[in-house]
Amino acid sequence: MAIEWKGVLPALTTNFTEDDELDLPLFTRNLLFQVEAGVDGVVIGGSLGEASTLTLDEREKLVRAAVEAVESKVPVILNIAEGATRDAVNQARLARKWKAEGLMLLPPMRYKSDARETVEYFKAVAHATDLPIMLYNNPVEYKIEVTLSMFENMLDCETIQAVKESTRDVTNVTRMINTFGDRYKLLCGVDTIAMEELLLGAHGWVAGLVCAFPAETVAIYRMVQAGMIEEATRIYRWFMPLLEFDIRPKLVQYIKLAETMVGYGSEHVRAPRLKLAGKERADAIKIVEEALANMPVLPDYLSL
Repeated sequence: MAIEWKGVLPALTTNFTEDDELDLPLFTRNLLFQVEAGVDGVVIGGSLGEASTLTLDEREKLVRAAVEAVESKVPVILNIAEGATRDAVNQARLARKWKAEGLMLLPPMRYKSDARETVEYFKAVAHATDLPIMLYNNPVEYKIEVTLSMFENMLDCETIQAVKESTRDVTNVTRMINTFGDRYKLLCGVDTIAMEELLLGAHGWVAGLVCAFPAETVAIYRMVQAGMIEEATRIYRWFMPLLEFDIRPKLVQYIKLAETMVGYGSEHVRAPRLKLAGKERADAIKIVEEALANMPVLPDYLSL
């Protein structure tokens, strides 16, 4: 399945059992919850998916389970976050074997590579696979910014097709479009500025709170595309207290709590993460409860 790099792509959480094993039945249940709501693809093993704690075997199981569950309805995209170039290249090759249909690629982990090193890292992976790639540009969390000049140096890499734009600078969308036109598809990677970036021309949204509220997320995207800005804004304002979970250091725990409260997840996380506790948890529960008590009425967004 060809990836169009547009629409809503959930960065799926990874579900664990109480014994710290993969909970594939629950993972599949949440995945199908997303597909039924109209998402346009799914990302496996991203930051929200606790990528740094997953083994290679677990990544394979997640990808294969997702591919089987979606039955070609939407593309399955594997995140690659490695420290060594050879490991990233190997994982890109394995992703093809596991039947993933695209890749999300972070800069090198742990070592803060300079611009030249980062570009060569990206190119090495791009040249090792025919799978389409979305680069993850998140200097806030990963301390490496992919600049305009770096994107210029990768124009000849046909497999590098999209960018998860997480610089948190909404003007970067305009800069990218002014410089490269439609060469790189842009997908907002920060929930709290997603509608703003869609209005500026972003092609899609790699979303976090979609894991608990997929219909509302897809509705906002489709309504913006249909020019229903006032209606989309109303839903977006209702959503904002929840969307702010996505920019907290413990976003995994917050979003897993929200998933649990809507009946499509569990709070089990992999150590060293711990479940939310005390006032932190109580405050989060209150936010979710208030949102659930005031759910917006959605239009027939799937027909837009």
